[in-house]
Amino acid sequence: MAGQEELVERVGALQEEVGQLRQALDSHAVVDQAIGVVIAIGRLRPEQGFDVLKDISQRTNTKLREVAEYVVQGTHCGWLPDEIHRALTDALRRAKAE
Repeated sequence: MAGQEELVERVGALQEEVGQLRQALDSHAVVDQAIGVVIAIGRLRPEQGFDVLKDISQRTNTKLREVAEYVVQGTHCGWLPDEIHRALTDALRRAKAE
């Protein structure tokens, strides 16, 4: 009986790990998409895109994944939260000055 309980626990742990890995893949994909958006709208070098997102995240105290989601969604709806919009504008200006 103990062996079956161990298997059930192990299966549960593996299912949780798979869920976390799927979430990480989704987050990575949206961050990559946001980097592309930032590069395109800011006419930046590819290596600057991630730095801009990271800068926005730090200055607004918003998780990087959330910043990326706003940027990607903003391309579809044409709207960003004011704080993110200001931070994006400022970060792009700083990146272009480099």
